[in-house]
Amino acid sequence: MAKPEQLLQIEPETELKFRGPFNVSVMSYMRLTNPTDKKILFKIKTTAPKKYCVRPNSGALDPKHTIEVAIALQPFVFDPNEKNKHKFMVQSLVAPEGDFDADRLWKEVTPEQLMDSKLKCVFEVPVDNNTVIDLSSSNINQTGNRLLLGGKTEAPVVKQETAQLNATEDKTFAKSTSGDIHADYARTVAEIQKLREEESQLRMENIELKEQILKLKLQSNTGSSGSHHQPAPQNPYAPQHIAANQQLSPMYIAAAIAIAILGLLLGKFAL
Repeated sequence: MAKPEQLLQIEPETELKFRGPFNVSVMSYMRLTNPTDKKILFKIKTTAPKKYCVRPNSGALDPKHTIEVAIALQPFVFDPNEKNKHKFMVQSLVAPEGDFDADRLWKEVTPEQLMDSKLKCVFEVPVDNNTVIDLSSSNINQTGNRLLLGGKTEAPVVKQETAQLNATEDKTFAKSTSGDIHADYARTVAEIQKLREEESQLRMENIELKEQILKLKLQSNTGSSGSHHQPAPQNPYAPQHIAANQQLSPMYIAAAIAIAILGLLLGKFAL
């Protein structure tokens, strides 16, 4: 059974281009247009899902409508000698009439019923403001590389010069990435130090507030007692042995009184 032809109009048709440097996220865009009178469901897949972020990666396209898909290539260490085999595939199918569950529909549909289009990824390394090196697998072969100048193919470049240029750019990207890591680490350490200082300052302010509250309580108790003698409140910040002595002194007095009464009673019985 032959697969149905793609109804969506896809721009670009065959290649997604990503222009370096690749030590930062690089964006590319895909435009999907539905020229039909029916609603079409679409889904975008890639052979390297961990390296790309696609928004939206699926959805429904109404008749005569267009949607732009943003594709972000995540930062990575670029190797000009490694062949790029990343590809994207746009799958689509005509939505049924009435209400339907899109997730269930994608699970139940067979591959023969899907319309699909494939696009390959092309990495371009900038040399200067007007010149880029196209590093797609079709342009890297045993005879050498070609420079793309203003979108036109110019004379071949010697392999050795291209390798030196790529090595220089690779070192520049590595240094830039290392510098970014060290800068982020230094900022993180400075923020942690600042947070610790703020925490210490808050602790000191908390202690001062507790002391002020204690003084206010003491003043309040002194003013309300008037001429009556009130025992001094126990200091919550006093050492434990002092607080224990303050609590045990009435017990000593009571014990002394009990011993005195017992002595009097024993004296009467002895007489």
